[in-house]
Amino acid sequence: QVQLVESGGGLVQPGGSLRLSCATSGFSLDRYPIGWFRQAPGKEREGVSCISSSDSSTTYADSVKGRFTISRDNAKNTVYLQMNNLKPEDTAVYYCAAEALFRRCVLVDPGRYDYWGQGTQVTVSS
Repeated sequence: QVQLVESGGGLVQPGGSLRLSCATSGFSLDRYPIGWFRQAPGKEREGVSCISSSDSSTTYADSVKGRFTISRDNAKNTVYLQMNNLKPEDTAVYYCAAEALFRRCVLVDPGRYDYWGQGTQVTVSS
């Protein structure tokens, strides 16, 4: 079965860094794009970043561009989200997801993603 498990969340001060990991199983990372999404309390789930399955091209939301970096290690079946210069508004539960049907990175429509992890909490606060 397809599984995605996020880890690496925690409490950090503004300006700090975290690296989230998305450990996957049940499929090959070079087959499906992997997106990172986040959801803050009372807000809709929003796309953060995505890495393609074909050429490792990346996509970022404007709010995180220049601060976050997505990458993947196919040998480890793991996708990472390096988050630098974190801001309080980055506080959310972060999810990774696989898009298995169209195999395209689309951040504006989380509903396109077929498989989701359980999420990991990121809290940015003084």
